[in-house]
Amino acid sequence: MDENKKICGLYMRVSTEDQAREGFSLSEQKERLEAFCKFKGYEIKDYYEDAGISAKTGNERPEFIRLMEDIKSGKINTIVVLKLDRISRSIFDWENIIKTLEKYNADIVCVNDDINTTSANGKMISRIMMSVSQNEKKHKKT
Repeated sequence: MDENKKICGLYMRVSTEDQAREGFSLSEQKERLEAFCKFKGYEIKDYYEDAGISAKTGNERPEFIRLMEDIKSGKINTIVVLKLDRISRSIFDWENIIKTLEKYNADIVCVNDDINTTSANGKMISRIMMSVSQNEKKHKKT
Protein backbone atom coordinates (compact mmCIF):
# COMPACT_ATOMS: atom_id res chain seq x y z
CA MET A 1 0.00 0.00 0.00
CA ASP A 2 1.29 3.48 -0.88
CA GLU A 3 2.06 4.98 2.54
CA ASN A 4 1.22 8.49 1.32
CA LYS A 5 -2.23 7.53 0.06
CA LYS A 6 -4.99 7.67 2.65
CA ILE A 7 -7.03 4.46 2.49
CA CYS A 8 -9.79 5.20 4.96
CA GLY A 9 -12.23 3.55 7.24
CA LEU A 10 -14.98 5.92 8.30
CA TYR A 11 -15.96 5.35 11.92
CA MET A 12 -19.30 6.54 13.20
CA ARG A 13 -20.66 6.02 16.68
CA VAL A 14 -23.66 7.39 18.46
CA SER A 15 -25.08 6.52 21.83
CA THR A 16 -28.71 7.11 22.66
CA GLU A 17 -27.56 9.95 24.95
CA ASP A 18 -25.51 11.57 22.16
CA GLN A 19 -28.39 11.39 19.72
CA ALA A 20 -30.76 13.12 22.14
CA ARG A 21 -28.27 15.72 23.40
CA GLU A 22 -26.33 16.64 20.27
CA GLY A 23 -28.80 15.63 17.58
CA PHE A 24 -26.37 14.09 15.12
CA SER A 25 -27.22 10.76 13.59
CA LEU A 26 -25.04 8.10 12.01
CA SER A 27 -26.24 9.19 8.57
CA GLU A 28 -25.27 12.82 9.28
CA GLN A 29 -21.83 11.72 10.46
CA LYS A 30 -21.41 9.55 7.35
CA GLU A 31 -22.38 12.41 5.03
CA ARG A 32 -19.90 14.81 6.64
CA LEU A 33 -17.09 12.25 6.65
CA GLU A 34 -17.66 11.38 3.00
CA ALA A 35 -17.58 15.07 2.03
CA PHE A 36 -14.33 15.55 3.98
CA CYS A 37 -12.68 12.55 2.28
CA LYS A 38 -13.80 13.73 -1.14
CA PHE A 39 -12.37 17.20 -0.43
CA LYS A 40 -9.04 15.74 0.78
CA GLY A 41 -8.81 13.11 -1.98
CA TYR A 42 -8.88 10.21 0.48
CA GLU A 43 -10.06 6.80 -0.69
CA ILE A 44 -12.91 5.34 1.38
CA LYS A 45 -12.44 1.59 1.78
CA ASP A 46 -15.14 0.75 4.35
CA TYR A 47 -17.67 2.07 6.85
CA TYR A 48 -17.87 1.14 10.53
CA GLU A 49 -20.97 2.07 12.57
CA ASP A 50 -21.60 1.39 16.24
CA ALA A 51 -25.16 2.50 17.03
CA GLY A 52 -26.49 2.98 20.53
CA ILE A 53 -23.13 2.22 22.16
CA SER A 54 -21.63 4.54 24.75
CA ALA A 55 -17.93 5.41 24.84
CA LYS A 56 -18.10 4.22 28.46
CA THR A 57 -17.88 0.63 27.16
CA GLY A 58 -14.21 1.13 26.30
CA ASN A 59 -13.14 -0.38 23.02
CA GLU A 60 -15.45 -3.39 23.20
CA ARG A 61 -17.58 -2.23 20.29
CA PRO A 62 -18.13 -4.68 17.41
CA GLU A 63 -17.46 -2.28 14.55
CA PHE A 64 -14.54 -0.62 16.32
CA ILE A 65 -12.97 -4.04 16.81
CA ARG A 66 -13.47 -4.81 13.10
CA LEU A 67 -11.95 -1.41 12.25
CA MET A 68 -8.83 -2.14 14.29
CA GLU A 69 -8.52 -5.59 12.71
CA ASP A 70 -8.64 -3.93 9.27
CA ILE A 71 -5.82 -1.61 10.39
CA LYS A 72 -3.77 -4.63 11.50
CA SER A 73 -4.39 -6.50 8.24
CA GLY A 74 -3.40 -3.46 6.14
CA LYS A 75 -6.83 -3.04 4.55
CA ILE A 76 -6.89 0.62 5.67
CA ASN A 77 -4.26 3.05 6.94
CA THR A 78 -6.41 5.92 8.18
CA ILE A 79 -9.41 6.18 10.48
CA VAL A 80 -11.59 9.19 9.73
CA VAL A 81 -13.99 10.19 12.49
CA LEU A 82 -16.09 13.27 13.17
CA LYS A 83 -14.87 13.91 16.73
CA LEU A 84 -12.23 12.40 18.96
CA ASP A 85 -14.85 11.33 21.52
CA ARG A 86 -16.45 9.06 18.90
CA ILE A 87 -13.36 6.88 19.33
CA SER A 88 -12.86 7.01 23.09
CA ARG A 89 -13.18 9.03 26.27
CA SER A 90 -10.42 7.24 28.13
CA ILE A 91 -6.75 8.22 28.20
CA PHE A 92 -5.79 4.60 28.89
CA ASP A 93 -7.77 3.31 25.88
CA TRP A 94 -6.47 6.15 23.70
CA GLU A 95 -2.83 5.28 24.47
CA ASN A 96 -3.48 1.65 23.46
CA ILE A 97 -5.09 2.82 20.22
CA ILE A 98 -2.15 5.15 19.47
CA LYS A 99 0.35 2.31 20.09
CA THR A 100 -1.54 0.04 17.71
CA LEU A 101 -1.72 2.74 15.04
CA GLU A 102 2.00 3.43 15.35
CA LYS A 103 2.79 -0.29 15.08
CA TYR A 104 0.79 -0.60 11.84
CA ASN A 105 1.72 2.81 10.36
CA ALA A 106 -1.84 4.11 10.53
CA ASP A 107 -3.41 7.39 11.60
CA ILE A 108 -6.62 8.95 12.87
CA VAL A 109 -8.08 12.13 11.41
CA CYS A 110 -10.79 13.88 13.46
CA VAL A 111 -12.73 16.19 11.18
CA ASN A 112 -14.46 18.51 13.68
CA ASP A 113 -11.57 18.65 16.13
CA ASP A 114 -9.01 19.27 13.35
CA ILE A 115 -6.80 16.61 14.93
CA ASN A 116 -4.71 14.01 13.20
CA THR A 117 -2.03 11.68 14.44
CA THR A 118 0.27 12.04 11.44
CA SER A 119 2.69 14.19 13.47
CA ALA A 120 4.08 14.31 16.98
CA ASN A 121 2.21 17.59 17.50
CA GLY A 122 -1.05 15.98 16.39
CA LYS A 123 -0.53 13.11 18.82
CA MET A 124 0.19 15.56 21.64
CA ILE A 125 -2.98 17.57 20.89
CA SER A 126 -5.01 14.34 20.74
CA ARG A 127 -3.75 13.38 24.20
CA ILE A 128 -4.68 16.78 25.61
CA MET A 129 -8.14 16.59 24.05
CA MET A 130 -8.60 13.05 25.36
CA SER A 131 -7.76 14.29 28.87
CA VAL A 132 -10.43 16.96 28.55
CA SER A 133 -12.96 14.43 27.25
CA GLN A 134 -12.24 12.00 30.09
CA ASN A 135 -12.56 14.82 32.62
CA GLU A 136 -15.94 15.83 31.15
CA LYS A 137 -17.15 12.23 31.37
CA LYS A 138 -16.14 11.98 35.05
CA HIS A 139 -17.82 15.24 36.02
CA LYS A 140 -20.98 14.84 33.98
CA LYS A 141 -24.16 14.42 35.98
CA THR A 142 -26.11 11.39 34.76
